[in-house]
Amino acid sequence: MDFEISVVVPVKNEAGNIEPLVREILAALSKGPGFEIIYVDDGSSDGTAETLRALKLKVPQLRVIRHDRSCGQSQAIRTGVEAARGALIVTLDGDGQNDPADIPALIETYRRNAPVGLVAGQRRRRQDNISKRWASRFANAIRRRALNDDTQDTGCGLKLIPRAVFLRLPYFDHMHRFIPALVKREGLKTAFISVNHRQRGAGKSNYGNLDRALVSVRDLLGVMWLLKRCKLPATRTEL
Repeated sequence: MDFEISVVVPVKNEAGNIEPLVREILAALSKGPGFEIIYVDDGSSDGTAETLRALKLKVPQLRVIRHDRSCGQSQAIRTGVEAARGALIVTLDGDGQNDPADIPALIETYRRNAPVGLVAGQRRRRQDNISKRWASRFANAIRRRALNDDTQDTGCGLKLIPRAVFLRLPYFDHMHRFIPALVKREGLKTAFISVNHRQRGAGKSNYGNLDRALVSVRDLLGVMWLLKRCKLPATRTEL
């Protein structure tokens, strides 16, 4: 069976957040187009797999894919997109900080602005601690200046992207942080909407400010190289 929307949720050690978030996704999309929910368990060591397995028996829209080891958020998203049967992919973080109630607005923005390559959420009134907010603001400013990707908040996990567009993007570890720049590299436009941001539901973050910063410097240089190595024709004409 094919669906218009595939909601892809990468998770690692988020057992306590799974059922509340799935219920919110179901409520948000209950009056919309056909959809499926794909959870990708990225090698969790808590009860995430067991929770998903039990919930799958009660929620027919839910599909579950498990990595045998942790491969990172970008690979988890990629796994979900490759398995998806929907033409449009919605991604959101599995910690409950993204609000599924914003998903219909992403879909409506896509339809209103089509053709666009991406609809990206921009978090308003972020609920992270002050050190995380300042670190993110600093990183966003550097990235925006280096890549000219037009976005204030590339770290927001709530995004809508056509599956065909995502599969065109070059894959590398941590690529999910650079999707607006990679979409622009393909000659496609991004639409932005403000979205809600909430406190984490349960558990703790898998990221720290220092490890994220060290990885981002290396990735930023790589993405700058990718952008410079892409040449697109002004027009394409079939003869």
